[in-house]
Amino acid sequence: MHTLLRSFYTKPLVIYLVFALLMISTFSGPAEAMFLPAARDAGSTASLPFDRGADLKKIQATLESKTVQQKLIDYGLTPEDAMAKVNSLTDDQVHQLASNMDSVQAGGSIVGTVVGLLIIALLVVLLIYLLEGRIEIKQK
Repeated sequence: MHTLLRSFYTKPLVIYLVFALLMISTFSGPAEAMFLPAARDAGSTASLPFDRGADLKKIQATLESKTVQQKLIDYGLTPEDAMAKVNSLTDDQVHQLASNMDSVQAGGSIVGTVVGLLIIALLVVLLIYLLEGRIEIKQK
């Protein structure tokens, strides 16, 4: 046990763990909470009044986007077919689709990827510096 504490990788390992713990605790994401709407009974005919025209305009504006149209074509569906399917939905389904479109994100940002790569590069440089060039690759 005494030789393990004095081995060459103990100090870099401790520094790496402390640094990793600080990074994980520093870059944590925000916590989010929200109220969910109460579920309606399947048999109830009472529904909240939705503006179907406004919801359809929002869906149509999204379907007119070039990236969405290209994805539809890739899946073998024309934009007209997609709009026809949307028109066949009920008012509740149209409203749910329109309200969920705001929460969909197109993709992640590149900032997080760049920061992650920089942290990895800094850790590699730090590890090489702390080992003072004592990295050996042996072939069998």
